[in-house]
Amino acid sequence: MAVKEFKAESKRLLEMMINSIYTQREIFLRELISNASDAIDKIYYKALTDDKLVFDKENYYIKVTADKDARTLTISDTGIGMTQEELETNLGVIAKSGSLAFKKENELKDGHNIIGQFGVGFYSAFMVADEVTVVSRALGSDQAYKWHSKGADGYTIEPCEKEAVGTEITMKIKENTEDDNYDEFLQEYRLKAIIKKYSDFIRYPVKMDVKVHKPKEGAENEFEEQVEEQTVNSMVPIWRKNKNELTSEDYENFYQEKRYGFDKPLTHLHISADGAVVYQAILYIPENPPFDYYTKEYEKGLELYSNGVLIMNKCADLLPDYFGFVKGMVDSEDLSLNISREMLQHDRQLKLIAKNIKNKIKSQLASLLKDDREKYEKFFKAFGRQLKFGVYNDYGMNKDELQDLLLFYSSTEKKQVTLDEYVARMPEDQKYIYYASGESIQRIERLPQTELVADKGYEILYFTDDIDEFAIKMIRSYKEKEFRSVSSGDLGIEPSADEKQDEAQESETKDLFEHMKSVLSDKVKQVRASKRLKSHPVCLTTEGDVSIEMEKILKQMPSGGDVSADKILEINVNHEVFQSLKNAFEQDKEKLSLYTNLLYNQALLIEGLPIQDPVDFTNDICKIMK
Repeated sequence: MAVKEFKAESKRLLEMMINSIYTQREIFLRELISNASDAIDKIYYKALTDDKLVFDKENYYIKVTADKDARTLTISDTGIGMTQEELETNLGVIAKSGSLAFKKENELKDGHNIIGQFGVGFYSAFMVADEVTVVSRALGSDQAYKWHSKGADGYTIEPCEKEAVGTEITMKIKENTEDDNYDEFLQEYRLKAIIKKYSDFIRYPVKMDVKVHKPKEGAENEFEEQVEEQTVNSMVPIWRKNKNELTSEDYENFYQEKRYGFDKPLTHLHISADGAVVYQAILYIPENPPFDYYTKEYEKGLELYSNGVLIMNKCADLLPDYFGFVKGMVDSEDLSLNISREMLQHDRQLKLIAKNIKNKIKSQLASLLKDDREKYEKFFKAFGRQLKFGVYNDYGMNKDELQDLLLFYSSTEKKQVTLDEYVARMPEDQKYIYYASGESIQRIERLPQTELVADKGYEILYFTDDIDEFAIKMIRSYKEKEFRSVSSGDLGIEPSADEKQDEAQESETKDLFEHMKSVLSDKVKQVRASKRLKSHPVCLTTEGDVSIEMEKILKQMPSGGDVSADKILEINVNHEVFQSLKNAFEQDKEKLSLYTNLLYNQALLIEGLPIQDPVDFTNDICKIMK
């Protein structure tokens, strides 16, 4: 029989198909099962308009059969089949989609969509097979035909016998090589795993003959190996079921089955969108972050299905980075896929789905914050850092999206509070939202800089996360109230009568502070009398955008550079130490230098900053003790 050649462009495409289009060989089984499902769909559609044709779903299935001895793998279906002309048209010209043409001709809009939009999927079989044989008998025909090909050289078509309507694809699996193991595609457990992974939710049964151990008749405690036909796939995806039919346990089971995490989901969203774009989704907010969540190795993304067929394991484009902790899946018929169906085209539908999902996640978190505070605080403990990074990244572009979801520890409430709750409690005379940064709540509570703000009865937000202050710098203000660090030069608090007297005293001690500044040189920008200290003798404050905490964090980073905050040494002129400074200034300038260095190093220690020369510091202490 004469071998027909593929057209030149089809021949080239087949060579590409075998070598490079698909990233994983196992994809071939997904493509062939999808095509088989399409073929059964076509009978279903015919039955809608043909009264003579009765569609009984029980009679329609897909069968996968492996023969290790013959090295063949067969996928058969009870679908519509193909005529000789259709075999020639659909399999003779690569990228000719029979399913797509059928869909256009019939303008099907009843909800049963046909998956196949490319004819290339069939040819993925040549990634694992030396030769492929297709035997098909079309609906309404008594004659069957056999299509056979060994690859790019061409194909033959000849009449043959087939008892029932449908298509049978038999692949002669390649022999193993040093680099490639093709035997896996003849192994029962491997085939089942691939079907579960990609085709679990095909709407028709995918059957296999499976080896099972059953009790031996007439023999106690003895078992024998038997072969029985089993349906491997689940068929009905949970996301297509009515929400009212499902329980929390159903969603938890799906979470475990899909191995989205080893924990339990904190909450879930079940979305059925039917608007500008049609899709279904089940999304989960995990209870705990994965062990690698804050590493470069972590990959965000949702499983993406096209009409029940898994297209991508992790579609990162469906989630913004700040919601990268969300797990789950999306199924849509509207997505434009590339030739291999493994990659999405960046089209309007994808962007619409991503935007919708982002809004749904935000709404779910806002509801959790409002209705179940305990659960939300548990979530925030696990993933709040990610939300703060979301505020900081992209130059604060997403701050309006996320700022209402942030929590910070409150000095007055002794618990986590929102920015909205803070502002709602602010006294009328309070100008700013005050915050203090430190390694822990306990350390912040002992900071001298908090004294004046706390004494005024103003609430202070405690920033204990290294990202906190960076994120707040991006937000800048909330509900027209600016953020202000308790270490800032200007706290916006009017001085009392006593403090105004201190201002007069400061002018009198100008020479003292200038001398102390000269001793410290460029270590500080200024030495001045403090308006914020009550019981402590000394503290460091800052001017400019970089705070002391930000300096510490940036210096720990490889690319942080030599960034330093503009530090100001503040002296409590009402503390007894100040009198010692005045006496030393008048009587012993050397002792004043000693006191100045000691106070500066004490201020560094309070801030958790390293002392430049610990030996000099200890020697200075010894001099004082003499």
